[in-house]
Amino acid sequence: MNDRQRTQITSRKKPQQARSSDLVAAILEAAIQVLSREGATRFTTTRVAERAGVSVGSIYQYFPNKAAILFRLQSDEWRETTDMLRATLADTSRPPLERLRRLVHAFVKSECDEAAMRVALADAAPLYRDAPEARSVRAASKGILQAFMRETLPDARPATRTLAGHLIKSTLSAVGQEFSETPRSAREIATYADAMADMFAAYLRGLGHVEPAPAPGRARAARAPA
Repeated sequence: MNDRQRTQITSRKKPQQARSSDLVAAILEAAIQVLSREGATRFTTTRVAERAGVSVGSIYQYFPNKAAILFRLQSDEWRETTDMLRATLADTSRPPLERLRRLVHAFVKSECDEAAMRVALADAAPLYRDAPEARSVRAASKGILQAFMRETLPDARPATRTLAGHLIKSTLSAVGQEFSETPRSAREIATYADAMADMFAAYLRGLGHVEPAPAPGRARAARAPA
């Protein structure tokens, strides 16, 4: 096992009091600012401490090194994405493809809104991407997507559903990242998200998805989410 894999990336301790929680929040906010403005290569605990107005020793009470801070930022981003997946795809009051369209719009907008930090986190990924903690956090979203695919493609083979879920997730991530590298207007984001959602919908219909008939009196869903 190499040094990178042995690097400790978990927090040293969790804040127990409001004052400690405020300190950790200030450290993380400062870390976001440093990362967004200076990138992963110039990201250091010293710069984070200066931005937060605290001592480096205060940071080391909670984070053993810069990799731990970066992993916390990445973990928070992964959890936010997982929460978005769960809230959108598990909303069975809406048809599956409408849910998927809403997810695509929310994801692409999020990628564009936080492009600078996401690019920097991607650059920092070699510090923690092979660690067991990172694999555990990434795995949290798999069950949500698998459940959605079972609902959307009930008659498909398990391998087909697995492939479809992986393709949609990978495409969202890769294409969303590339699209967000250039500043985009709200109209451009909506147009791009609709095109991607149309592509996913056509793919799922080709695999056997049958859209349910609309409930009596229900208005047709708008293409873009509210």
